[in-house]
Amino acid sequence: MSNKPKEIWSSLYPFESHWFELDGGLRYHYLDERRGQGKRDSDREVILMVHGNPTWSFYWRNLITSLRDRYRVIAVDHIGCGLSDKPTEEQYPFTLARRISDLSALIESLDLQRITLVAHDWGGAIGMGAACRHEKRFQRFVLMNTGAFRFNVCPLRIALCRLPLIGRLSVQGLNLFARAATKMAVAPGHRLPNEVRAGLLAPYKTWADRLAIYKFVQDIPMNEKHQSYGTLLAIEENLRLFRNHPICLIWGMLDWCFTSDYIKRFLQFYPEAEVHRFSDAGHYVVEEAAERIVPIIEEFFSKNVIG
Repeated sequence: MSNKPKEIWSSLYPFESHWFELDGGLRYHYLDERRGQGKRDSDREVILMVHGNPTWSFYWRNLITSLRDRYRVIAVDHIGCGLSDKPTEEQYPFTLARRISDLSALIESLDLQRITLVAHDWGGAIGMGAACRHEKRFQRFVLMNTGAFRFNVCPLRIALCRLPLIGRLSVQGLNLFARAATKMAVAPGHRLPNEVRAGLLAPYKTWADRLAIYKFVQDIPMNEKHQSYGTLLAIEENLRLFRNHPICLIWGMLDWCFTSDYIKRFLQFYPEAEVHRFSDAGHYVVEEAAERIVPIIEEFFSKNVIG
């Protein structure tokens, strides 16, 4: 038995880890939580939780523990994030297309059906990209402070992080992006508990650990010459596939990045979507309002039963 002391965040993440080996040998970490007797996996609805940047599956912990008694909850860590492998630039492309392929490979390997996508930040584009590839497997969508379409505005704080030298030194070297997010991604005056901040930052301790954070920032396609522009455009064009599916938008309205304009854009695709606005929460809406979000999700599921 190891005598290594537990980190202060460990008790907040009491889940069993699983790894899926991708092509090339990289290990893709995910959680697969389900409780209760008398149900086979094939009989359970699946909730697939897809995080953004610079978080990891730790972000979903409160929703997982609240929902796993009734559902099979899968929460992934993108390559370079969380407990997944952290390859170099030579070993992995760090593009939107590859991340969609990674998630799709896991979906196929586990043969996930009757999926509800729960996505945040970059998880929206990645998750919706996978849904477009596996239309018949996805039934409902819960989207939080995210986007899955082109947007021609990049906040100044993000734009500065994209600068080739200064951006890399600040994001990957000094870890300013992830550290700042623990303060700037919540409502003004709201401080995350120390153990939560430690948990969010835990996988990103070194220069090498933080490569994916920097690459996510670099992968925002602001023009048609960008490597991920075509991928994002294809997702946007295929959002229509889910026009008749139940959609729930949950938003922290104090988010300076994914602002209320993103809700308006989603409503152009999904005019019948259910919308819940939290005027006292920022980008990390789940960290600030999990106890209010869980009942919303449960009611959304009960009103939109999967056949």
